[in-house]
Amino acid sequence: MKAILGIIGGSGIYDLPGLEDVREERIASPWGEPSDALRFGRVGETAVVFLPRHGRGHRLAPSDINYRANIDVLKRAGVTDLVSVSACGSFREDLPPGRFVLVDQFVDRTVRRETSFFGAGCVAHVSIAHPVGPRLQDRIAAAAAAESIPVTRGGTYLCMEGPQFSSLAESLTYKAAGYDVIGMTNMPEAKLAREAEITYATIAMVTDFDCWHPSHDAVDVASVIAVAQQNAGAAARLVARLARDFPAEHEPCPAGSDRALDHAIITAPASRDPALLAKLDAVAGRVLGR
Repeated sequence: MKAILGIIGGSGIYDLPGLEDVREERIASPWGEPSDALRFGRVGETAVVFLPRHGRGHRLAPSDINYRANIDVLKRAGVTDLVSVSACGSFREDLPPGRFVLVDQFVDRTVRRETSFFGAGCVAHVSIAHPVGPRLQDRIAAAAAAESIPVTRGGTYLCMEGPQFSSLAESLTYKAAGYDVIGMTNMPEAKLAREAEITYATIAMVTDFDCWHPSHDAVDVASVIAVAQQNAGAAARLVARLARDFPAEHEPCPAGSDRALDHAIITAPASRDPALLAKLDAVAGRVLGR
């Protein structure tokens, strides 16, 4: 299978410099409107598809993003490997603002979001015990090393609902639990990518110390965006190097993302809702025979 690299840009990342042969396309999704048009292009010989998570101009709050439509249109565009570039806060002194973290675990504390493509009429349960593709993460780490961009490999990303930043009590609780970074967007994104059998990884860009840190007892949008914009150049270099060195063929994912639906659907064929099956044509077409 040909590798197509998808990039989702978070706060401060609304475009992807370095794309060649760029074209834009709005792909329709049965799950509603995605965040923006997809930008198709290439870096070297690698096909790349870029989507700004919040839309250009940052129109969408974390809870207003249609995560299902975003993943669905990326799947329809043929994306095999998906990298999320996301701003986050840090719970560790050794992960200061400006640091990039290649997280490998997530804790979902969101409450308002649709977290699955499946449901009444076609029930499925996928494993996200290991939500990040290790080979994709290896590629990101190698690209960072080639560009002399310091990264920390491994860590747990706590996804809060937002849009408010943490209270001090929340921040201290999450720090005491041993979580590494906090953000508002990587869940249910990672869950949906697994259901769509897309290999997923995150580049978490630290913008602040949340509010637990005695020298940084408040977080505001101005400071977050300022650091995110400082990070943007390094993030663009990292993604460009990743794409230039990316293999032509998709590498099978040891975490099982490629065949996550093999044994996931539990609803008997005769009891499946045809309307829901039609919406699942891209996400689950491989196992539904569509």
